[in-house]
Amino acid sequence: MRERNRLEQRLGDIEGLERRLSDNLELLELAEAESDASVAGEAEAALKALHAEAIAAEKETLLSGEADANDCYLEVHAGAGGTEAQDWAEMLLRMYARWAEAHGYKAQWLEESAGEEAGTKSATLKIIGRNAYGWLKTESGVHRLVRISPYDSSSRRHTSFASVWVYPVIDEKIEVEINDRDLRVDTYRASGAGGQHVNKTDSAIRITHLPSGIVVQCQSDRSQHKNRATAMNMLKARLYELELQKREAATQAEHDAKTEIGWGHQIRSYVLQPYQMVKDLRTDVQTSNTQAVLDGDLDEFMAAALAARVKESSGAKPQSH
Repeated sequence: MRERNRLEQRLGDIEGLERRLSDNLELLELAEAESDASVAGEAEAALKALHAEAIAAEKETLLSGEADANDCYLEVHAGAGGTEAQDWAEMLLRMYARWAEAHGYKAQWLEESAGEEAGTKSATLKIIGRNAYGWLKTESGVHRLVRISPYDSSSRRHTSFASVWVYPVIDEKIEVEINDRDLRVDTYRASGAGGQHVNKTDSAIRITHLPSGIVVQCQSDRSQHKNRATAMNMLKARLYELELQKREAATQAEHDAKTEIGWGHQIRSYVLQPYQMVKDLRTDVQTSNTQAVLDGDLDEFMAAALAARVKESSGAKPQSH
């Protein structure tokens, strides 16, 4: 039923585009026949808007995965390098939060471990909205930053790494069985802002799934029970995403790439000095407008990576753009 509803919605969207296209073409013909520049201008503006919608709909055809329509969790972890890497992790978190805001998604902070001096050691966001996982899943991997460090008194150029991990939120229609004996549950005191109660009680939860080694944690609520429930949902989502990976032969290389946050495993390079360039190393998509990318303009990179993944899964050789 869920698949049927999704297909009916997509067909309805396409039929709506076709109907509006036909109506505006007829309106444009009438306006030209009657030499009505005002009505012709309105019809042309409507056709341009339809063109943009059609391009967006074409990109959505890339979202055909089993969980692509779901919300998702997005984790960012700073690599080696201390404050510089932790600052880069915080920049990535801001980039994804801005991307979510621009697309009408809600970004909910679930957990954050602040750096000693600045930045973030690790953090987890929940991105809520239709197709959130489908768009963000290709962002998993290591992201590399090259810039003159603001934390270096000698103004030397530094290379920093941070890893991104994206996995889908699963709903009640997907069952994941977890044995209690496979879990280790730790409680600890929440860090950072959150009110007196949050910081004075052991309300934060960390759950370790012993067979897989997966660790999830949550400190967003003052209630330990609510944090435990959220952490369990995150663990089920991680295990489900792990199963999805096993089904997709093309994702094995991505899984291996997450084992080390450093050279040879990056998916995208962000160079701010000595020149400005963001380049995706999988698709060769690049831009010199680095500030726009860091402000969340990621659609071109995501669409290209999705197209490459679709071609790989269908057996076709992906092409560079």
